[in-house]
Amino acid sequence: MLRIHEELRRGALVNCTMLMHALEVSRKTVVRDIAFMRDRLELPIEFDSGVQAYRYTEKVNAFPTVNVTEGELLALLVAQRALEQYRGTPFHHQLEVAFGKLAGGLRDKISFSPADELRAVSFKNIGLGKTDLTVFNPLSAAVLKGVEVGFDYRKPGETKSGPRRVQPYHLANRENSWYLIAYDLERSALRTFALPRIGAVVATAEKFERPEDFSPEKFFASALGVLGGEGDFKVVIRFDATVAERVREREWHESQEMRELDGGGLEVKLRLGALSEVEQWVLGWGAAAEVVGPAELRASVKKTVAALGKIYGE
Repeated sequence: MLRIHEELRRGALVNCTMLMHALEVSRKTVVRDIAFMRDRLELPIEFDSGVQAYRYTEKVNAFPTVNVTEGELLALLVAQRALEQYRGTPFHHQLEVAFGKLAGGLRDKISFSPADELRAVSFKNIGLGKTDLTVFNPLSAAVLKGVEVGFDYRKPGETKSGPRRVQPYHLANRENSWYLIAYDLERSALRTFALPRIGAVVATAEKFERPEDFSPEKFFASALGVLGGEGDFKVVIRFDATVAERVREREWHESQEMRELDGGGLEVKLRLGALSEVEQWVLGWGAAAEVVGPAELRASVKKTVAALGKIYGE
């Protein structure tokens, strides 16, 4: 039907014989499809006996390939509103084009106006990561093509960058920032690289095969956010009643287990491979969260609290 539509739109002489040969289908199929386009999709098709061919009686800009309910259309428009929070990030333009194509394929007859409904919906993420397209684009191409890349990378807290050569496995958006999971050839290990700290990306001609057992879900399984590890820590945190409801309302990690405490408090258990991110998370809850275990996490939080005491005064 798309092929028939294109032929009709460009003004070609379209008849059953021509379509049978071009599409390698039967006359019955051609007649059925044209009838469907005319009667079900409400396309302005008529048979012109003067030239013995079908034609459009008026201009048709797009083939109505997408049929949606009101609820689905509203969901699509809400998703478009959500897209605004990523303006300036690598996928914004591509997603805008995709939404345009979807909208172009929708039926012209819409029985409601979503403007009022959308005023009740908004999205806001704090701390959206900054990503340079001159970094993102060659890395995404290298991931898709399976070629090694070289780049300069600056470690957190350092002022100078150093050269790296890696096999890029995957690009991940975690906590509103982009990261590259890659096999570092010099260190012979998988590493996570923050894209804002990558520069001077150069793709090579060297191909590589991504391991079949690699998956981003498996790689990040031991991480609360971005940083996983080889450890196996059983983290236990108790939240008092002032914040317990907010903690209950979200899924923080796949391994989480929650237990209700007397007085409205909540105990959360996590299984993680590293402790640095969970420490920052606990500190973000202030005095409403207490680390029960492991001992090294409790000691680290205690040390940080002591340092804060010196900054703000006893």
